[in-house]
Amino acid sequence: MARLTFISHRKPLNFYRVSGRHRWCRPTAYRRVLETRRVYKTVSGRALYGPATAVLYTEKAFMKIVLANPRGFCAGVNMAIECVERVLELRGAPVYVYHEIVHNRHVVERFVRQGAVFVDTIDEVPAGATVVYSAHGVSPEIRQRATARGLVQVDATCPLVTKVHNEAIRYARQKFTIILIGHADHDEVVGTLGEAPDSIVICESVNDVAGIEIPADHRIAYLTQTTLSLDDASKIIAALKAKFPRIQAPPKEDICYATTNRQTAVQKLAPECDLVLVVGSQNSSNSKRLVEMAENRGTKGYLVDDASGLDHAWFKDVRTVLITAGASAPEDLVQEIVKLLEERYGATVEHRHVTDEDMHFELPLSLRKLEEHHAAIT
Repeated sequence: MARLTFISHRKPLNFYRVSGRHRWCRPTAYRRVLETRRVYKTVSGRALYGPATAVLYTEKAFMKIVLANPRGFCAGVNMAIECVERVLELRGAPVYVYHEIVHNRHVVERFVRQGAVFVDTIDEVPAGATVVYSAHGVSPEIRQRATARGLVQVDATCPLVTKVHNEAIRYARQKFTIILIGHADHDEVVGTLGEAPDSIVICESVNDVAGIEIPADHRIAYLTQTTLSLDDASKIIAALKAKFPRIQAPPKEDICYATTNRQTAVQKLAPECDLVLVVGSQNSSNSKRLVEMAENRGTKGYLVDDASGLDHAWFKDVRTVLITAGASAPEDLVQEIVKLLEERYGATVEHRHVTDEDMHFELPLSLRKLEEHHAAIT
C-alpha cells in the first residue's frame, strides 16, 4: 500500500514522500491519488521546512466547508457595539445597557467583563447614570421614565428599527389599524407596539390571521419585525391580503437588508450541503430564522453559540457543511468552528459570495453630543 508521510509545508503546497518518492502537491491533490488509503496530514499549519504535528486520517474523513458570505455582524450591530465601547471609554464603568445590546451571549459577556451592566427595567439604572438603549429599540414610555430619572441616554437603536417605529407613528396619526407581523415577546416588537398601542394588533403566524377582526370601514396597514423569516413573512402577508384586500404595505420593505441577505445565501447554498451550522445565540431571532430557512429547503440545520455547542454525531456521513452566522454573531466564533473542523475532519474551506454589502450607519446624535461634552470639559 502506498504510504504518504508529511515532510514540510510551503504555501500553498505540501511536501510529501509517497512510496519512497518526494513530491510537492496541493493539499487536496493527494486525496484523489490515494483515494481511501490511510495517510498522514498536517493539522498545525505552522511548519515551513521542518516537522509538524500530524494526525492519522482516511480519505473518508475529509469534508468541505462552504463558508457563506455575507454572514455575521450587520451595520446596525456594528453601530450598537461601538456605542457601548465608546461610552465605556468616555464614562468608565459601570455603564448601564437597557436589555442586551444585541442578542448574542458572547458579545454581552465580553461587555460585562469590561464593566457594562445589562438591565431589564429602567428602574434598575441609578438616577443620573448613563444608559445605552439596545439595537432593538425602546418604547416612548421608557424614554420618558429615563428622562424623569435624570439619566444620560445614548440611543443605539438600529436605524432600520427606527424606520418601523416612525411608520407606526405615521399610520396611527392617520387613523389606520396597524397589523404588526412579528414575535410578541421580542424586544423590537415590544418597542414598536409602545409607539401606538391603541392602533396596533400583533400577528405572529398565518393561524393568527383568521382571528383578526377589524371593522370594514377602517383603513388597515401592516408592518413587520425587521428580523423575520422571509418564508414566514410572505405567507402571513399573503393571508392578510386575502382577508383584507385593501391593506396597505409599508412604503419600503421592513425586513432589513442583513436579514434578507443572510437568508438568501442560505436559500441558495443549503441545497448543495449535507448540514448547515448557524453561529448565533438562542435568543437571536434572525439566527433562528437561518436554521428554519435551511430546513425548509431540506437540509438539517443547527444553531450553536460557539464550537463547544457542536455534537460530533451530527457529522456522521456529512461531506459538505454550510457555515453562516446571524447578524449579531462575532466572526471569531465562526473561525473557531472552522478551525475545529479543519483539525478534526481535515476540512477544506470554500468561500461562497452571494451578495455584496456596504451598508454603514453613523453613530447616533446622542453619542456624538456626549463626546462633544466630554471633549469640552477635558
